[in-house]
Amino acid sequence: MEGFIKFFGTGGARFVTSRQLRATGGLWLHYKETNLSIDPGPGAIVKMHGSRERFDPGQLDGVILTHKHLDHANDVNIMIEAITDGGFKKRGALFCPEDALSEDPVVLKHTRGYIEKIEILKAKQSYAIKDITFTVPVRHIHSVETYGLIFHLNKTIGLITDTRFFDELPDFYHTDYLIINVLRSKPIEKHHPLDHLSLHDFATIIRRVKPEVAIMTHFGMNIINEKPYLHAEQLKKETGIEVIAAHDGMKIEF
Repeated sequence: MEGFIKFFGTGGARFVTSRQLRATGGLWLHYKETNLSIDPGPGAIVKMHGSRERFDPGQLDGVILTHKHLDHANDVNIMIEAITDGGFKKRGALFCPEDALSEDPVVLKHTRGYIEKIEILKAKQSYAIKDITFTVPVRHIHSVETYGLIFHLNKTIGLITDTRFFDELPDFYHTDYLIINVLRSKPIEKHHPLDHLSLHDFATIIRRVKPEVAIMTHFGMNIINEKPYLHAEQLKKETGIEVIAAHDGMKIEF
């Protein structure tokens, strides 16, 4: 195995985050000699240090924010401090949308000076850091500037972060592994103000993409109460696709 993804949190949205019904520490992506933190929400630094398997944030090479909402970005500044040894070693990279820096910013000005490189995410652009290359296929429909990711490794790994479903969405994410944020058990109405995917949307996407493995994560309160693994088992039967409901601390190797 050349890489893995560690789930330091599988919860999302305000109520799950504030009550920590599931952790909200985001993802750790390791590939060859490169380590990235993706969407380090509240508690990310605590979960990393509390893991049975050693995860040292000081060994991270960079941080990616798909968007600036707190359940995705709360711990970004402490991650930057960990990467840079408190700002004394200028190293690492931050990848984020422009509004995470400029409009009601979540990345503090003083920590920006610690990091070696800041790159602004834009749709249809490619990025690289050491062994990892990734692309941003499309801007999502969400209340702030939001982008999904496709990592081009020994497998292609897609991450569909928070978004309202739109018809073209699955066409941008034809990947081997597909991680999807599934906040809701039921679809939203057309004019509902919250832009998040549902189980129905998840099923629609994976039927069209047909990935080797489809992983649902970032659950809201209702879907947690319904036990996501039961939904995953049912969808696996219905679609013939390997569907996994992520749980806190889960590790997927590839």
